[in-house]
Amino acid sequence: MRLIPARAGIAAGLMLAAVAAGHAQGGRCHGGASFEQWLDAFKREALAQGIGRATLEHALADATFDQSIVNKDRGQKVFQQGFLQFAGRMADGHRLQAGASRIKSNAALFARIEQQFGVPAPVIVAFWGLETDFGANNGDLPVLRSLVTLAYDCRRPQMFREELLNALRVIERGDLAPTEMVGAWAGEVGQAQFSPTAYLKYAVDFDGDGRRDLIHSVSDVLASSANLLAQNGWRRGEPWLQEVRVPSSLAWEQADLAVKHPRSQWAQWGVTLADGRTLAADDLQASLLLPMGRLGPAFLAYQNFHAFLEWNQSLVYATTAAYLATRIAGAPRVSPGNGKPSTLTAGQIAELQRQLLRQGHDVGKVDGKLGLATRAGVKQAQLKLGLPADSYPTPELLSRLGSGVAAATPRAERAGGAPSQPRTPAPRNSTRPSAAPPQSLQRP
Repeated sequence: MRLIPARAGIAAGLMLAAVAAGHAQGGRCHGGASFEQWLDAFKREALAQGIGRATLEHALADATFDQSIVNKDRGQKVFQQGFLQFAGRMADGHRLQAGASRIKSNAALFARIEQQFGVPAPVIVAFWGLETDFGANNGDLPVLRSLVTLAYDCRRPQMFREELLNALRVIERGDLAPTEMVGAWAGEVGQAQFSPTAYLKYAVDFDGDGRRDLIHSVSDVLASSANLLAQNGWRRGEPWLQEVRVPSSLAWEQADLAVKHPRSQWAQWGVTLADGRTLAADDLQASLLLPMGRLGPAFLAYQNFHAFLEWNQSLVYATTAAYLATRIAGAPRVSPGNGKPSTLTAGQIAELQRQLLRQGHDVGKVDGKLGLATRAGVKQAQLKLGLPADSYPTPELLSRLGSGVAAATPRAERAGGAPSQPRTPAPRNSTRPSAAPPQSLQRP
């Protein structure tokens, strides 16, 4: 018998303790069932839903609980970055050059895809580049093991139970073998990192080989990405995002994805193209998007921008993908804005969310992430406190909420030094992502 060194023994003991803790936590939301008991019950449910016994035995024969996957789920940090930081890393240099090169080398394929689905090449290539660097980094973890772990874990069990069922349906349909299902820790698969639900719903066989292969077939990957966007509201021939310059006198409460105006109205209020040229004064509807508030970059977001949010509901990710697509299409690098917008830490955002909840604002759960619901609560608090209502949190807002100060700020100060422009009531339309399963699972 080989003796285990003391240090290795301690490490092994800690690992076993972590796994045991994960099992215990999972058991709490499954009526006390162990992982093995839960898995047996899941297999019976899958059989009842029409998944073949042979598929189940082949796919889940060696299924085990993996505590490292739970740890990854708890430790997500990337979307706590601000837009400029994230876009600066992800939407410059290599991805611009490689994206343009791939459009050129696959010109005929992209032309076929745009003819059928209406989605232009730069948009598809932006997602392809962001998700996997054009297929270079698809992930190296067994997807089925990740899904059984997350379905047993108590944070999002129902969502991942459905993802696991749909992964088995993808196998049953003949698109992928269980051994081919290797991808990201949250279960996304292939060069565009489709969740199993998205794979089942949107994957298409564009190369005509009889299966939807989003791992090996570039044709299937690109056409399936276009299909996902087309089925989530993409409008053929329309723009998606356009950088603009905004006057300091703008009524900042108009900067909201839920507020839409024709470009003629934005032009009347002094919004111009980023280089100062006049904005087209037509009836095309757009929202003013300030991902880092009134001091940061400014964009007009068109209806097609909401297809980016259907792919991934993180505003930072969606804005970065849309911006990268504009860069690949020829737009210049974004301006950093007119100041140095602050970026709150995750802890500060969590405290902000608690303060907003205490004042009756619905921000969803306290998670330290600046999502759409939190931004909506920020806007309402800014309006109440007389601060510029640009939906972006600042240390001043956090301080004012904590102290309970609600004195009004003079109108000129709210507008950034000049009186607000006269305006008609804004038509308001809900632009929250629909209830359809999101493309990305790596988020709350």
